Amino acid sequence: MLRNEAFGRHSKAWQISTTISQCRRWGEALAKTGEDSPDAVYPESVNADSRGISQRILAIAESATLKVDAKAKALKAQGRPVISFAAGEPDFPTPPHVVEAALSAVKDPANHRYTPAAGLAPLKKAIAEKTLRDSGWAVEPGQVVVTNGGKQAVYQAFQALLNPGDEVILPTPYWTTYPEAIALAGGIPIEVFAGADQDYKVTVAQLEAARTPRTKALLFVSPSNPTGAVLSAEETRAIGEWALENDLWVIADEIYQNLVYDMGVEHALSIVEAVPGLSEKCILINGVAKTYAMTGWRLGWMVGPPDVIAAATNLQSHLSSNVSNISQLAALSALQGDQDAATTMRDAFNVRRHTIVKGLNAIDGVLCPTPQGAFYVYPDVSGLLGKTWAGRTPTTSLELADLILEKCEVAAVPGEAFGPSGYLRFSYALGDEDLAEGIARLQAFFRA
Repeated sequence: MLRNEAFGRHSKAWQISTTISQCRRWGEALAKTGEDSPDAVYPESVNADSRGISQRILAIAESATLKVDAKAKALKAQGRPVISFAAGEPDFPTPPHVVEAALSAVKDPANHRYTPAAGLAPLKKAIAEKTLRDSGWAVEPGQVVVTNGGKQAVYQAFQALLNPGDEVILPTPYWTTYPEAIALAGGIPIEVFAGADQDYKVTVAQLEAARTPRTKALLFVSPSNPTGAVLSAEETRAIGEWALENDLWVIADEIYQNLVYDMGVEHALSIVEAVPGLSEKCILINGVAKTYAMTGWRLGWMVGPPDVIAAATNLQSHLSSNVSNISQLAALSALQGDQDAATTMRDAFNVRRHTIVKGLNAIDGVLCPTPQGAFYVYPDVSGLLGKTWAGRTPTTSLELADLILEKCEVAAVPGEAFGPSGYLRFSYALGDEDLAEGIARLQAFFRA
């Protein structure tokens, strides 16, 4: 009953389709439906002939970022010179010493066997050391679960915490996976939007206005995907103190923690370092994918209080068991080895950041704030909407993204994947030449 009542009050879903994107997501209720109706739990938009497939699974939105990138790659395979700004994936190779560690590991028969579900002991120790070094939180290796990428850590964090009807405050724009992971755990994402005029940073006042007796947790992401926004020490501390005062859990995704610029620091301030009292109700999510160009190695982790980690470990033991031993030992080398390659990549991203911000802001109708972290820009493109370009008049960022893919052969992810319309996400983790060419195409098109 609780599940039906909760979703009956707070849930809606909608689907927007174009040639490059399909987005469905949860939000607040349009109207309360009967508690005995399946539509009180799952949206009507997925009640098509599904051959008996679970409506819970059918309700999951396809990853818009992956869909756009796949579309771009398919067009390139057909011979079209598409430049994709869609995927959040460094164009650099994994550092050589990491690859060498994996080659050594694969030759060792010990790594051909099952290992503990929560991860190899040396890697968990190294993750605990990184957590102290970069997040200011002294944890034991037993407070770590190694996961198949950061996505699994996000999923397991919400599965471990949420009961049906629990609300999670979700600062918006958000990474497209977050609301899906919350909904799959029976929770309700409560979106709190901050636009370009706020540098995409929510305030404590906004968070407080969204809090209800059902609020269980806050999702905290700094640096942000999709915006690249990084909260200052003061902003981070204020939000952490608010969460502590209201006895909320905090799930902090720190996957871009070491990709910060112009701040005079090597990493973004962790909310648990800013407010140590949160350590009893905080889960940190991280991984090697972004900092070390290891997206394909599928190696992430979650760190938290012992009881939550025990619950997540139990879940993982049934869900996937141990992560590939080869990937784990590669990650160990990444964390403990030479950091020069990671620094070189960050420096290159910084140069590209300035290039793309300057290039996009040169287009009349585009407002592109300068991000301080990650490798994304998130321009407000509302000034381009409602105008006619090459005989078409886009009124949403979905339509605009479709237009520039067709006419400019440039792929970007529309704002509907991350929240409201009116924005595009561009990743600048692609080659310098492609970046310059892609921006030049956009400038030429919107000058015409």
